[in-house]
Amino acid sequence: MSYEAKGIISKILSKESGKSKAGKDWVKQSFVIDTKDQYNPLLCLSMFGDDKVDQLAKFKQGQEVKVSFNVSSREYNGRYYHSVDAWKIEGASENKQPVSEPADLSQDNDNDGLPF
Repeated sequence: MSYEAKGIISKILSKESGKSKAGKDWVKQSFVIDTKDQYNPLLCLSMFGDDKVDQLAKFKQGQEVKVSFNVSSREYNGRYYHSVDAWKIEGASENKQPVSEPADLSQDNDNDGLPF
């Protein structure tokens, strides 16, 4: 299941990197957004992989963003650990539909197909 949240970037944490058990390099970077919700307004998300970290690099602290993310949990030794993994980040004002002009209804048009 995928989720979305809007908020202001309050902190961008340092990049983390390493090698997987399979010997592949990995990189991730976490950041915190303030959603301005009344309860628990701070949300820490991680972006995993070079392409995702590059997406995050386009933004700065204080910018308003919209983030798409997944939440997952896994069990280890009887304890559960949660991840909030962002897979898309964009400016909050991006992808807004333009407001269309209202139709001009002042013209009397008998051929508009309306029954009245």
